Amino acid sequence: MADLDEIYNTRILELAGAISRTERLDHADARATAHSKLCGSTVTIDLALRDGRIIDYGQSVKACLLGQASASVMAREIVGSTPDELRAVARKMRAMLKDGGPPPAGRWADLATLEPVRNYKARHASTLLVFDAVESALDEIAAGRDAAVASQ
Repeated sequence: MADLDEIYNTRILELAGAISRTERLDHADARATAHSKLCGSTVTIDLALRDGRIIDYGQSVKACLLGQASASVMAREIVGSTPDELRAVARKMRAMLKDGGPPPAGRWADLATLEPVRNYKARHASTLLVFDAVESALDEIAAGRDAAVASQ
């Protein structure tokens, strides 16, 4: 099992300290909040989507270092991403933590820093909060578009 020094390492501290996009959006297409009952962490996000890509993002993160580190990487990489890419990264993160799968790669490679968290189930929820919130917002956008199409 990983020890706590492996989880709360210098890179996690750097990522958490570099969290950006902490302003909420006035022009969001969707907003979502994810909350961990276990630790009390909460992440609220705003998304703006145009032409199939995220064009703006804002977040409010009240979470532990692990949740902050995840949110930091999300904020840095989300603009320009497609909903499919974001869902794939979320699946990869869940598989990494829950099933021992490989970490995300490419521009999302900093998420590999969170790989030792897999040995601490109680920390999975806070690490995944930002992904849960982003997917909820994407679901809201898709539901709105489906409703608009159905009403035509």
